[in-house]
Amino acid sequence: MKKWKKLLAKSVTDAKVLKKYLDVDKEEIEKVIGEYPMRINPYLLKLIGKRNGPIWKQCVPDVREITLKKGQTDPLHEEAYSPVHGLIHRYPGKALLYVSNICASYCRFCTRKRKVGFEYLTMREEDFQAALDYIRKHEKIRDVILSGGDPLMLNDRTLERYLRAITRIKHVEIVRIDSRTPSTFPQRITPRLCGILKKYDPIYLLTHFNHPKEITSEAKNACKMLADAGVVLGNQSVLLKGINDSALTLKKLGEELLKIRVRPYYLYIPDAVRGTYHFRVPIRKALRLMRAVIGHTSGLAIPHLIIDLEHGGGKLPLCPKYVARKKGKKYTFRNFEGKLFYYHDV
Repeated sequence: MKKWKKLLAKSVTDAKVLKKYLDVDKEEIEKVIGEYPMRINPYLLKLIGKRNGPIWKQCVPDVREITLKKGQTDPLHEEAYSPVHGLIHRYPGKALLYVSNICASYCRFCTRKRKVGFEYLTMREEDFQAALDYIRKHEKIRDVILSGGDPLMLNDRTLERYLRAITRIKHVEIVRIDSRTPSTFPQRITPRLCGILKKYDPIYLLTHFNHPKEITSEAKNACKMLADAGVVLGNQSVLLKGINDSALTLKKLGEELLKIRVRPYYLYIPDAVRGTYHFRVPIRKALRLMRAVIGHTSGLAIPHLIIDLEHGGGKLPLCPKYVARKKGKKYTFRNFEGKLFYYHDV
């Protein structure tokens, strides 16, 4: 068994074991994981730190997951855009493959909370072949995303087989991998894995750091190995109440990511997923935070603020308002410092 698999096998998955490490209410934890599975791997367990800290809140079950009844199981209507089991085709040029329902740790705010950790929802071989046939028939698809769960929970052989099959389709130009392992389980990033990814250039890996505390020496090394192998790294964060909903945290996160060659890409408004409402941040506050960051750090460190519309409406960028007024071709802008500047349009 691979070293990373041995470590993953030691993950905490039940309340009784978790109680040995953390001061939690065993009965409450049991109720939550009866509906939404828990997995906290040994690396993340050591990183948790203080009670209700940024790592604790992301991975330790909270009774509000089952007591707050707001939201939907599938607010983005992914299933409605799934012509083949395990394939989501929402945008003409892009298809997402749900290749794994397993993660190194189950984030309590997961947008696919309805699916992650449930074995019967794993993509089967016949599903993958049907997905390949669908992509071959739809030549507008140029961008294929491996998602989940976490695609890097697949073994190396299966992952390479998937990459080989997808990249052989002529009209597919880009393969993306959505994986949180550089953040939550950097031990999965091995020389062998990087060697595989290097063979299928260009590979874009969008990882998921939410807080500067997650950028440990192990995470830095994992990202270095990936970047050195030619993998293009981006980061997709979620704006989470009590975790990263401050301008200082977002600024620090973006700056630290750039130092390890990870480009901040998206910052999501939390989806309206049932069991995650205690993490939600109002749009008005999100816009204030972006205004407090823009202009106060490198533009490279600032992600796009994104809302994924309910009912399958798709992703839209949100921006703070900078136009103070407009008269004819004359615009008045309020800059990042709050000062007024004029601009004459053509």
